[in-house]
Amino acid sequence: MDERRERGRGPAQWWHHGPPWWHHEGEGTGEPPRGRLPWRTTLPLTVLVLAGSNLAAHGQPHREPLDGYARLLLLAACALLLWRHRHPVPVVFGTAVLALGYLAAGYPYGPVFAAVAVACFSAVVAGRRRAAWAAVGMLWGGHLLISLWLYRRLPPPGDTGASAGQEVIVATWVLIVLFVAELVRLRREQWARERADRAQAARRRADAERLRIARELHDVLAHSISVINVQASMGLALLDADPEQARAALTTIKAASREALGEVRQVLDTLRAPGDAPRTPAPGLGRLPELVEQAASAGLTVTVEGEPPRLPPGADLAAFRIVQEALTNVVRHSGSRHARVRLGRGGGGGELRLRIDDDGPATGADAGGSGNGLAGMRERAAALGGTIEAGPRADGGFRVLAVLPLTDREDR
Repeated sequence: MDERRERGRGPAQWWHHGPPWWHHEGEGTGEPPRGRLPWRTTLPLTVLVLAGSNLAAHGQPHREPLDGYARLLLLAACALLLWRHRHPVPVVFGTAVLALGYLAAGYPYGPVFAAVAVACFSAVVAGRRRAAWAAVGMLWGGHLLISLWLYRRLPPPGDTGASAGQEVIVATWVLIVLFVAELVRLRREQWARERADRAQAARRRADAERLRIARELHDVLAHSISVINVQASMGLALLDADPEQARAALTTIKAASREALGEVRQVLDTLRAPGDAPRTPAPGLGRLPELVEQAASAGLTVTVEGEPPRLPPGADLAAFRIVQEALTNVVRHSGSRHARVRLGRGGGGGELRLRIDDDGPATGADAGGSGNGLAGMRERAAALGGTIEAGPRADGGFRVLAVLPLTDREDR
């Protein structure tokens, strides 16, 4: 869905992260992209080089006329460009050597340098900067050597050396090609980093959502299964001696399992397409009496002190789950059959203080839990900017103290 929303913002958004035809495998890693040879770009360039060289020959009658060898050099330089993505270093050096041979043979100046420029551009973008600079430097140095010294011994006969102004122009064009190639490389690396950052952010969001769903499922199932476990043990013990009590235990098991199934469905509803409204409201402290009743069916008497304040949906759900998990731990791990839940305000009225106490002692019994309950409570509180303190009391028993802000973190 995030990808569809990104595309729905129009061309400016995807162009900001790079044109789509550059989204190749290995991009941003320095590896040449895999795929077919770039025929569609190389063929038009070959036509341009051949046709342009013919036109340049008409304007430079003092140079050697184009013959079969000249056209072979031009075709070879352009043909090398088919492998510029797979083998950028040999291609950039190969085109530079062929262009230098073309100049040494006295053929007209012309678009032969376009093949070198494209090869240099591809090598720089692929991360082979030193090779590109070395190849272009070799070509420029060879041109200087030919135009300032070897022109007397090379064709065409009677050729004159190049002036300082001409060499400055050539040097300027070389620097422009290298500068543009470096700019494109930097921009492409920026696009690759932006795409990697977006992918990492999407992975973080997915991990957070998976953690949230796992936490919800743990809290729902741990509480309900603990109640079912206690009632099943009671039902088995009373099945022959007191059938009515066994029937009541089975009724409690049925109610607890039905409620657990409903909450599991609600959690799994969040896996549907984004934008769909939940079918049922998320539980909150308004359902605290139901929680007390379920604990009572498991043999735990719960006393509630204080009235729950109005909470944002996220804080309300977290408070409910914290109380639920704390009471589940009392049922599973404590010998006490009485627990106290106290609701109050703190921090000048801007915080909810939840305190759940039992008198112990710890039994070490486990109803099959995974031991993630306290960690889940801390994660819930931390996600809202709150805190959890849990541990044995000095006078025996166990205490869970949660402090949750009364406003959503996004609203502050």
